[in-house]
Amino acid sequence: MANKNKEQEAYVRLAQTSQEIEQAQKLRYKVFYSEYGAQPSLEMQRQQKDFDDFDKITDHLIVLVRNKEDNSEKIVGTYRLLRQNIAEKHGRFYSSNEYNLEKLIKSDNFLLELGRSCVLADYRTKPILNMLWQGIANYITEHDIDLLFGCASFQGINVDKISKQLSYLYHYHSTPEDISPIAIKEHYVDMNIHSKDSLNERRVFASLPPLIKGYLRLGATIGNGAVIDYQFNTIDVCIVVQTSLMTERYRKYYERKIQKHMPGKLDES
Repeated sequence: MANKNKEQEAYVRLAQTSQEIEQAQKLRYKVFYSEYGAQPSLEMQRQQKDFDDFDKITDHLIVLVRNKEDNSEKIVGTYRLLRQNIAEKHGRFYSSNEYNLEKLIKSDNFLLELGRSCVLADYRTKPILNMLWQGIANYITEHDIDLLFGCASFQGINVDKISKQLSYLYHYHSTPEDISPIAIKEHYVDMNIHSKDSLNERRVFASLPPLIKGYLRLGATIGNGAVIDYQFNTIDVCIVVQTSLMTERYRKYYERKIQKHMPGKLDES
């Protein structure tokens, strides 16, 4: 994307039309199924779209790139956002397929589930990822969100290949027990594989997927247990970010970008 910067500009907002949601679904198909090897249904394959029932009730955050020469636009990144009040009307959160969310739901937090995060390969740059998070920061401010959560993934389904990474997340970044999501028993993969003393903290952190590293830098913690998702060819962990505990560096950065104070931070006096 470096050579295209002069001819293109990017911005973030919520999808406003069914056509834009469909473009986001096609982007998801391209990344999850064509690039990463997820297993589509016959109908998904026919339509070249990733879709499910949650698409009808969620907000779709999109990053668009505009070509300055001809003013054409295309969607290059997306996130799916599901607020707790909407999930309750629907009957469940998407992540409840993999995790018991009872402790989160019974907490005094207003929840936002993040999902279906993806960016086209040519646009996986820090500015584009920051733009997605700028959009999320604005959204959680508009809706007074206390806590974000959702599944983040390692590619592939071989637990042995990421045993050190899972152990690192378990030892260094576990969610407090009173709010921790727990992988459903039949899907539960124990993340406590290697002892804490045996891990090279800096080296293992450096080897994590960029999205998970980004979450951790924000102050995220990780729920109890991983889950193998055979359809998406991934191993999932559950990310939890308490808005009030976001690292000060990133809070200030996104507040400056959106020109608003984010919710949850206690006044210092």
